[in-house]
Amino acid sequence: MSDQDRKSYYERQDFVEVEPVYVANNNNSIYSNYCSIYSQRTVHETKGWDVFREFPPKQDSGSMETQKCLDFTVRILKVLAYTITFIVVLGSGVIAKGTVLFMTSQLKKDKRLAYCNKNLGRDKQFIVSLPDEERVAWMWAVLAAFAIPEIGTLIRSVRICFFKSSRPPTSIQFIVVFIAESLHTIGMGLLFFVILPELDVVKGAMITNCLCLVPAILGLLSRNSRDSKRFVKVIVDMAAIVAQVTGFIVWPLLENKPVLWLIPISSLCISLGWWENYVTRQSPIGIIKSLGRLKEELNHTRYYTYRFMSIWKILLFLMCILLAIWIEGDDPAMFFQLFNPGFGPHNIVVEEVQIQLGSTIIPDLANATLTGDSVEVAAVYKSAFYVLLIQVFAAYFCYIFGKFACKILIQGFSYAFPINLVIPLVVNFLIAACGLRNGDTCIFHGTVPDYLFFESPSVFSLSDFISRQMAWIWLLWLLSQTWITIHIWTPKAERLASTEKLFILPMYNGLLIDQSMALNRKRDDHKDVKTEDLAEIEKEKGDEYYETISVHTDNTGSSPKTIKSSDQITRIYSCATMWHETKDEMMEFLKSILRLDEDQCARRVAQKYLRVVDPDYYEFETHIFLDDAFEISDHSDDDSQVNRFVKLLVDTIDEAASEVHQTIIRVRPPKRYPAPYGGRLSWVLPGKTKMICHLKDKAKIRHRKRWSQVMYMYYLLGHRLMELPISVDRKEVMAENTYLLTLDGDIDFQPHAVRLLIDLMKKNKNLGAACGRIHPVGSGPMVWYQMFEYAIGHWLQKATEHMIGCVLCSPGCFSLFRGKALMDDNVMKKYTLRSDEARHYVQYDQGEDRWLCTLLLQRGYRVEYSAASDAYTHCPEGFNEFYNQRRRWVPSTIANIMDLLVDYKHTIKINDNISTPYIAYQMMLMGGTILGPGTIFLMLVGAFVAAFRIDNWTSFEYNLYPIAIFMFVCFTMKSEYQLLVAQILSTAYAMIMMAVIVGTALQLGEDGIGSPSAIFLISLSSSFFIAACLHPQEFWCIVPGIIYLLSIPSMYLLLILYSVINLNVVSWGTREVQTKKTKKEIEQEKKDAEDAKKKAKQKSLLGFLPGANGDEEEGSIEFSFAGLFKCLLCTHPKGNEEKVQLMHISSTLEKLEKKLENVERIVDPHGQLRGRKLSIGMRGSTNGDPLVTVAEGEEEHDSDSETDTMSTVPREKRDDLINPYWIEDPELKKGEVDFLSQSELSFWKELIDKYLYPIDANKEEQARIARDLIELRNKSVFAFVMFNALFILIVFLLQLNKDQLHVIWPLGVKTNITYIEETGEVLISKEYLQLEPIGLVFVFFFALILVIQFSAMLFHRFGTISHILASTELNWFCTKKSEDLSQDALLDKNAIAIVKDLQKLNGLDDEYDNDSGSGPQNVGRRKTIHNLEKARQKKRNIGTLDVAFKKRFFNMNANDGPVLNRKMTLRRETLKALETRRNSVMAERRKSQMQTLGANNEYGVTGMLNNNHGVAPRHRTSTANISVKDVFAEPNGGMVNRGYETSLGDEDDSNSIRLQPRQNHQVSFQGRF
Repeated sequence: MSDQDRKSYYERQDFVEVEPVYVANNNNSIYSNYCSIYSQRTVHETKGWDVFREFPPKQDSGSMETQKCLDFTVRILKVLAYTITFIVVLGSGVIAKGTVLFMTSQLKKDKRLAYCNKNLGRDKQFIVSLPDEERVAWMWAVLAAFAIPEIGTLIRSVRICFFKSSRPPTSIQFIVVFIAESLHTIGMGLLFFVILPELDVVKGAMITNCLCLVPAILGLLSRNSRDSKRFVKVIVDMAAIVAQVTGFIVWPLLENKPVLWLIPISSLCISLGWWENYVTRQSPIGIIKSLGRLKEELNHTRYYTYRFMSIWKILLFLMCILLAIWIEGDDPAMFFQLFNPGFGPHNIVVEEVQIQLGSTIIPDLANATLTGDSVEVAAVYKSAFYVLLIQVFAAYFCYIFGKFACKILIQGFSYAFPINLVIPLVVNFLIAACGLRNGDTCIFHGTVPDYLFFESPSVFSLSDFISRQMAWIWLLWLLSQTWITIHIWTPKAERLASTEKLFILPMYNGLLIDQSMALNRKRDDHKDVKTEDLAEIEKEKGDEYYETISVHTDNTGSSPKTIKSSDQITRIYSCATMWHETKDEMMEFLKSILRLDEDQCARRVAQKYLRVVDPDYYEFETHIFLDDAFEISDHSDDDSQVNRFVKLLVDTIDEAASEVHQTIIRVRPPKRYPAPYGGRLSWVLPGKTKMICHLKDKAKIRHRKRWSQVMYMYYLLGHRLMELPISVDRKEVMAENTYLLTLDGDIDFQPHAVRLLIDLMKKNKNLGAACGRIHPVGSGPMVWYQMFEYAIGHWLQKATEHMIGCVLCSPGCFSLFRGKALMDDNVMKKYTLRSDEARHYVQYDQGEDRWLCTLLLQRGYRVEYSAASDAYTHCPEGFNEFYNQRRRWVPSTIANIMDLLVDYKHTIKINDNISTPYIAYQMMLMGGTILGPGTIFLMLVGAFVAAFRIDNWTSFEYNLYPIAIFMFVCFTMKSEYQLLVAQILSTAYAMIMMAVIVGTALQLGEDGIGSPSAIFLISLSSSFFIAACLHPQEFWCIVPGIIYLLSIPSMYLLLILYSVINLNVVSWGTREVQTKKTKKEIEQEKKDAEDAKKKAKQKSLLGFLPGANGDEEEGSIEFSFAGLFKCLLCTHPKGNEEKVQLMHISSTLEKLEKKLENVERIVDPHGQLRGRKLSIGMRGSTNGDPLVTVAEGEEEHDSDSETDTMSTVPREKRDDLINPYWIEDPELKKGEVDFLSQSELSFWKELIDKYLYPIDANKEEQARIARDLIELRNKSVFAFVMFNALFILIVFLLQLNKDQLHVIWPLGVKTNITYIEETGEVLISKEYLQLEPIGLVFVFFFALILVIQFSAMLFHRFGTISHILASTELNWFCTKKSEDLSQDALLDKNAIAIVKDLQKLNGLDDEYDNDSGSGPQNVGRRKTIHNLEKARQKKRNIGTLDVAFKKRFFNMNANDGPVLNRKMTLRRETLKALETRRNSVMAERRKSQMQTLGANNEYGVTGMLNNNHGVAPRHRTSTANISVKDVFAEPNGGMVNRGYETSLGDEDDSNSIRLQPRQNHQVSFQGRF
């Protein structure tokens, strides 16, 4: 739909506006000079012949493109993630546990095992005893399995201590950790080297479920009164403790082995290692509370401590091994002496035993009778190493896949479930394996060495196993462990939580992988937010009516340091900067804001009415800062009016709302505020969030984007936050959870994209900013080029910065900034720095987004990139606009990166995320950028030689000429001529590049695939293609790569030269429009033009001839030849009557001006009334008379006429903070007029006076800056040209002398075979490629960058897919069926989606006009005439989302079916759950009203608006027979959205909720909202 079509469409709709009538007010306050009486509107009748309709189109461009295929793919991936993660965690856990038990089975001294007789004689029986060499090898394997995770802990601790930060612990902290970890390690040594070798593997697997005693006791002692069902939980805790204790005595009593009485000691010591996870500060017991405080302190010192603890634990475990060997009577030195024999070739002695008659199975190996015959067989001496590898990798996979499950929120099914299944599966597998081998000793022959196997239990039946072996008690141990680790089933961590938030200790325990994963997973000590707490949060937020982000907080009823629950709510201020956007661009921006408004409303309504706790809830408010919003008014140069872009914004919002909600919506006209910086327009959107447009007058405040950013930072974070009358602690929490969403005026995004950025912020408190994936939008070759450029930049460069350091630039078009980070020292304050030096203009004003990120990085904050957060922005479509945009970006990028690199030592010291290798990487990129033109030049020279078969010098000369010409043009001509030449050269270079591509292909064919160029080119193209395949949604961005290839000389040579040579030009360069000029400026321009014309004639070639300097003479007869010459005959001087008259008029005007000045001096001798800007209006009243609107048909006066100037009509003085001229503009629609509070007025005045006052046009200062900029330009160009010239000269000369100085390339060797017939000799010669040293260095340099970026891209892709999976909800076959869920669970899971359906404005009256019968099969069945007639009679709906929700919510019935329609169907289970929740909430509110009878009724607000005398008292209402509507409907519960007009003439029925019309009484502007 075109703009004209949209306009005509909205003009044809029968909407009725409210007509304002201005009246006088006797109140002396300047804020009450205007008051309004709103007349009731009349409903215009729609004529029968004019009932035909058209609807807002459904546009699927940008962020609205169909995502069905992608969504389906992501859901399939989520199902695969569930399944694969479950299988890997369970399988690797079972393998890791089984291999550990296999290793401990080989540690028993003098162990005997039945040996397979397959190769020794089937009629004989053999046994084998393991020699000491084999035992020592398996001891080393157990030590390595324990030590490898500890080495991982050491590496992680060292990395974080060196590259990030960690505090040294206090002596108490270190002692506690040292004792706990030492005892844990000693217990591990006892278990694996003393206890498990004495038990069979089944009992050994079972006993590992008895290692939770200390966590169980601490968990019991940590219970507090806040726990729900505390008594029941305490009883179960005590039962779990008793079950764990039984494990200490069962096996020692049954086995009758004294050594097994070490089980209690070992179990206690091991379980002590997980004490941190089970203590809390909320415990009622003092020592547990102290340990809870200690645990929180350890979070800051853990990595510093574990640098030493990991080494100590390995050494202590080694000492336990030596002690175990000594206890067995062996020399501990053999542990080291037999290392080489154990892992080297050695023999195993197999002994024959006598066969008992009638038996083929050896009943008791210990008492078997030997025959004396023995055989030595070679040992498979690498068995221990192979089993160790299997165990290490299995444990590691179990850990990383388990962590992955926690990060993407599939912990219940893919983490807790498999972890609890490990031991049962291990027990079953061991029973089966041991039973099979007892039946046939050769069953595993060829798979497992015959002399190695598990320590099998004795032969028994299943009944014996259950009763005699006490296997039933193991189930108690398993259940007790499950209860003690019940927290892993109900995770509360956010999406993509860091390892530190998921686990207590940095790594895992490789020998007890399942216990480690369960007991080391962090418990959430925070109190669960329940639905009943939401009422308290609502009270803390202040008024129920969501007018703005809640700041209605005070210290009432709380201590000064109390942090309230509402302080932790996520607050998002979207701050957009606008300047000369088109209508289509504004439409995309407004639709994005309206989608966020809809999403926020759904989350707010879900919490308010469905009592659902939404972890993603946020408060939202939009601020638009429109630069240069005013122009000279049409009637007078003394007044200002809003320009066409403001009017365009006002006109566009209704269309945007109609397109988003797919029904006709008329948003109420904006409320207008005069302001010290210009003005303000304020809308209330359909979801009841506010959108405020700040209109900047560049005559009152500094314009441009950076100063708009200063405005909203100081306003939102300074005035709105820091001046709150609350405690510092509360401000700290609020600042940490307050975010600024910086936007451009043409951005297009979905709410989901913002939630992904919020996820990153919640994951890392040190994150200062996060940006999304920016997609360029537009058409034409320049846009296609930018599509590829943006794709490669994000796929490779930004992903690399994110992975190995920090993103250096978070673009202002779509980024999220943390309020607390911006408020830090040297960020906001430094950002207000005025540009007084030449380099400031380049670094500060040309690249403000990059400079702001540089300030954050230099303060230690991290900046990240989320590839899943998509946003679409309009990019330059023309060559000139693109070049001018990059002319700003290139110098500012270089300047900011150089600023970071120069101060890199301080940055590395303060910023944990920036390291020396990252700085080296950025230095390499900077070197590549500076030497990029030289590299491209040499590439062109070489390509010319290959393509056109010319020599090097000729090619050098041909390539030098156009570059020299372009540089000369850039130095001497205006910008438009420079761009014209750049366009011509770019076109020529594009055609030349085609020849270069052919020449390069020929050269590659000649040099072979092994040449450096071929390898580099194949690697580059392959990396691009693989990157595109890994970004399937953006795969087609790689297609414009051919344009990118053809544009390389233009973009990396000409553009860089253009940017550097025009370094002194600091204009914006894009979106420039011609501004309206005053009459004086126009006259001055005419005068200057005439003077310039005269000077030009005087300086002309014939200027010295008499009569050639003017047109003072005219002839009676004159003729000319095409203007080349003119002949005058009978000449005489021109008449000067006109000049005389003009001089007379000029002198008269000067006299009048002097008389007016004398009158002003008499009336106002001290100039007191000139403090504000005064302007003369056309109003026919004075300050004391009633203000009357000008009739629409009133005749306009000619402001230029002299009679108007001298008119005797009384004129009204205007004050820009009371009655500015612009506020009466009818094109701003007829909204209310209101005024800023006195505190806000003071804030803006002080802010402008200190930081944002307009910079006066000081010609001397401007000339100085211009000179400094030129000097900076000259220095930069000189350095830039010299670097590149030297580089080109060196490489080119080395290339010419490659025969003397070269490096032989080992690949791509050509073999020449020559046969000499005369002598019969065959000569074989090899020809190697020769490379100059510098060229070889650069090949490796670029190859290194490519490898780094490609590797980082792979890791970033994994993180992105994890983020996408974590934020994807499954609502179909892979989730539980609705009947399997409780009603509350069903509603909690789908609350937001349900509310979004119920609050849709489209179809509120059971009519879906826009898409009814849209299917091709329903064309003939459309009820076209019925729909037209119904639309004609239909009354206008209320355009509020919460009212639409309440209408449907209170009228649905699970038995009779929903009061919805065919487009909005809910399952009966969902309807029942909704009805139940509705009745529950109604009962809560009824109870609240009963409790507050006789006091202020929370829900009994009156329908009156506030007046100047204060708020009307609330009525006391009876709640004896209260209904649903009485609780929620206006005026009891639901609040009237006063941002919308009422519907007059609507009949009140039982199925609708209507707002009452405004009464005809006077209200003040302050009371409107």
